[in-house]
Amino acid sequence: RISMSYGGGGSANTAALYNQDFVELFNFSGTAVNIGGWAIEYGSATGAWGSSTGNIFTFPAGTMIQPCSYVLVAFGTPSAGGSPISPTPDFTGTLNMSASSGKVALFSQVNTNVTCGNEVGLVDKLGWGASNCPETANLTYAGGNLDLTLVAVRGGAGMVDTDNNSTDFTAVTGATPRNSASPSNPDCLVVPAPSSSWGKIKTMYR
Repeated sequence: RISMSYGGGGSANTAALYNQDFVELFNFSGTAVNIGGWAIEYGSATGAWGSSTGNIFTFPAGTMIQPCSYVLVAFGTPSAGGSPISPTPDFTGTLNMSASSGKVALFSQVNTNVTCGNEVGLVDKLGWGASNCPETANLTYAGGNLDLTLVAVRGGAGMVDTDNNSTDFTAVTGATPRNSASPSNPDCLVVPAPSSSWGKIKTMYR
């Protein structure tokens, strides 16, 4: 799933947080996943997915995302505004996303100039600002659009997923992304014990 996204890169404005756009993916399963041939695609607020080849990034064949781990993809040419992305992105593409209002999706196959609702192989998507195609509702900030300083961050370091962008994500100032070398999520495969279990344990040892 998409765990983090930033669309304010590529700006000469020194208020920009980073000098490139990026999308971070998270594998919430206990098994490595081959995402070779999968695609990250951008659409403007009311535009189609993959309206041009520049709005499509396809993972190379054999690309793996390890269990409970991340992959980081940067987009565009580094600009004068904002700081370099750290840690170093695993891949670089050409998507040019809007900081304020747009949508990005992960597909298991390429969709070229496809409108919302007609996607094939949709895995996950994020809409922010005034996008026409979020999961349930767009992520907004103070009731409006995002800006150059804000990163869309999924809760629980990627774990929170109720299929509602407005509650699963938070617009965060100064968020730091993760790449494939970053520590895996320690809570990823933890199964919480039901509260009733503690009562049973107490009974056993009385």
